[in-house]
Amino acid sequence: MKFLILFAAFCAAALAAPRPEVEIVKQDSDVGPESYQFAVETSDGTKHNEDGKLKDVGTEHEAIVVHGSYSWVDEKTGQHFNVEYVADENGFQPKGEHLPVA
Repeated sequence: MKFLILFAAFCAAALAAPRPEVEIVKQDSDVGPESYQFAVETSDGTKHNEDGKLKDVGTEHEAIVVHGSYSWVDEKTGQHFNVEYVADENGFQPKGEHLPVA
């Protein structure tokens, strides 16, 4: 549970880190005892959405499962990138058209 709160706080702090001439235009979050969600969008087109839930609550196999996505626009080329991911007991599993596939 402490991990869940720390993880959500770390993500929010990382996204809120000041960047020159970039403003947060949307920020929503909800943190509960067994789940959380947040969404952040900045004026440069960067977006990050994520939700996490505890599974197998109260057992020795309790774990957090995270689903999310983030996207940004390359400043130099204007190319749009999007990454969707799952993070669970199997690790971080990103998917995106620009990412290599094994």
